[in-house]
Amino acid sequence: MTPVPHGMPGVMFDAVAAGGGGAAALELLARAEHSRRLACAYAVTRTAGELGGASAGEAGRAWELFDAATRADPVATAAVLSHPAAGPALFGLLARLVRERDGRTGEEPEETAAETAEKAEAAAEKAAAGTGHGGPPIRWFTALAAAAAVRAGLPGRVEWPVDGDRVALPSLGRTRFPGARPGDRARLRVTADGRSLVTLADASGTDTDGPVPVPARGYGGTGRWQGARLLDTLDGGAPLLLDVLDQPYFPNAAPHPADLGAGETRHWETVAREACALLRADLPQAYAELAAGPLLLVPLVSRGPGQVSGSSAEAFGCVALSRPPTGTTFAVTLVHEMQHNKLAALLHLFDLLEPSDAERFYAPWRPDPRPLLGLFHGAYAHLGVARFWNARRESEPDPALRATAHVLFARWRLAAREATVTVLASNRLTGLGERFAGQMLTTLDALCALPVPAAARHRAESAAHAHHTAWHARNGTTLRVPAREG
Repeated sequence: MTPVPHGMPGVMFDAVAAGGGGAAALELLARAEHSRRLACAYAVTRTAGELGGASAGEAGRAWELFDAATRADPVATAAVLSHPAAGPALFGLLARLVRERDGRTGEEPEETAAETAEKAEAAAEKAAAGTGHGGPPIRWFTALAAAAAVRAGLPGRVEWPVDGDRVALPSLGRTRFPGARPGDRARLRVTADGRSLVTLADASGTDTDGPVPVPARGYGGTGRWQGARLLDTLDGGAPLLLDVLDQPYFPNAAPHPADLGAGETRHWETVAREACALLRADLPQAYAELAAGPLLLVPLVSRGPGQVSGSSAEAFGCVALSRPPTGTTFAVTLVHEMQHNKLAALLHLFDLLEPSDAERFYAPWRPDPRPLLGLFHGAYAHLGVARFWNARRESEPDPALRATAHVLFARWRLAAREATVTVLASNRLTGLGERFAGQMLTTLDALCALPVPAAARHRAESAAHAHHTAWHARNGTTLRVPAREG
């Protein structure tokens, strides 16, 4: 398994910068993200080897299993490494091992390792928030390799220590062994005909519970096995999944399956299909981007009125969101968060801005000052939102909803343009960053030239002014303010 270098044609780069890119761009970014995960998995193996002891042996065996599964079915193995939950966990595990290695040797890591560790630390904080540690234990890496063996149908056996009474195979789901005790081990067997069974073995190696059949696909389940829930199948066969079991860490994420009963799941299925139909009809390029690969949805628990959503730079292909009341709300949230997904993956390929924590900026959609990276991300996401409402004001049959679409289009094209101008004036962009933001501005200028009913434009401008006034009353009188300490 060898990661390969990735680049992007200039025409495609400009198309992504303009707010689109289509399926081809998403497929390229997905391949690049997979290579990044593969490099991280190798770094985990090598760093564990430098530590020596049990961690080195377990990581080495897991890497060998990855290699064998890849030879048997590279697509299946890629699906495991590319699963959104694997990203934060892999980089969190690498950060944990790097800290342990460097703490043991007392040496400073080389510059390249330091850069890797710095990125891993940031991912680990998100992946392990609230868990009291800086990344998953090494047994998670074995379980990840075991999931690859299941998906590839690779005959053999593998085992690893259990953590509590649940046994999870990343990207596939989990089962529960109520009688699990400290010292017990999960034992996976993949038969010659590709069937997979997991059992629980005690310290003597005797099976005490199971076998539980494990499906080779990444959703559904039978009997005691639980997997992600299929909401819809997009064009080309890509699944749209809802997962409360094997999710990246997000604040307020629904913590366990009991939070989503049959009625709630039906609601998600209904609005998901409405959203996909709407995007297919109104924004076919955005729909094609969704359909370019599996999309994992993580349900959030909203703490107040309104919709909340989020994305993670290390969880490509994942959108977290609270319960969407309508298909339209669902659709615009998907567009917004997929913009974040695209830009985060692109930033793993290209440096668009110089790092700086020295300044904070006004964002027309937030109550708090934002760093430049956050403003850049928000401007790009709201460019997508403006394009969404521009399409809806043409296709919405209900007069009242069409009037609302006019207002929202006018509001967010103005906000995205204002933020993009601020980004361009920051003097923090690289040459590629200026090219990217310049393409954004060209798109937004074209959107701002489109006619909007006077009443809708007035409402949008009034909302923008009210937000601007409230923000300054809360945060100060300058658009660019010093970073806060702590």
